[in-house]
Amino acid sequence: MDYPGNLFVVAAPSGAGKSSLVKALMELDSRVQPSVSHTTRPPRGQEKHGREYFFVSPQDFDSLVLADGFVEWAFVHGHRYGTSKRAIEERIAQGADVILEIDFQGALQIKRIFNNAVLVFILPPSWEELRSRLQRRGEDSAQNIELRLQNAAEEMAQVREFDFVIINELFERALFDLKAIVHAQRLKFSAQRRARAETFNALNIT
Repeated sequence: MDYPGNLFVVAAPSGAGKSSLVKALMELDSRVQPSVSHTTRPPRGQEKHGREYFFVSPQDFDSLVLADGFVEWAFVHGHRYGTSKRAIEERIAQGADVILEIDFQGALQIKRIFNNAVLVFILPPSWEELRSRLQRRGEDSAQNIELRLQNAAEEMAQVREFDFVIINELFERALFDLKAIVHAQRLKFSAQRRARAETFNALNIT
């Protein structure tokens, strides 16, 4: 099904800068909105239902899983998180451009459900730089960093399955590249035909 909005899916190995790039993009472009996930964990601080997350009971989460309501879901730190197909559909049906940060397996699952989804993979400039970034974060032990690097090798082997690749060597350049992908997607014939149907119809273009 065609929607007036676009769906962007961004994947990367840990430490490549995915979250920082997506956050900076949304600060620059108000048309790009995050997907709001469902979770079984309780709200924290000032979090509100429907803004940061849809907070649901384990029973409601189970019901959504059984109803095939998630495009992907996973256990994270003892709680479950899922990406709702309906939540994505509602936003892109309203003309919003939705962006998802997700692992490569989830990205490929989403592509099978939303065949118009645009898949973007963020690469580090080198193994040395990726290791250095993970060390500078100060969040992981040396053992965990080695595990993340092993996982990165598996993740980056899937890069050929993605539509676009950004090498995050210089943050400003990588952000420019991500903005360019979003803008270019909005100008594709199929996207313009969906978003500006009244103009195409008035010009008798089908």
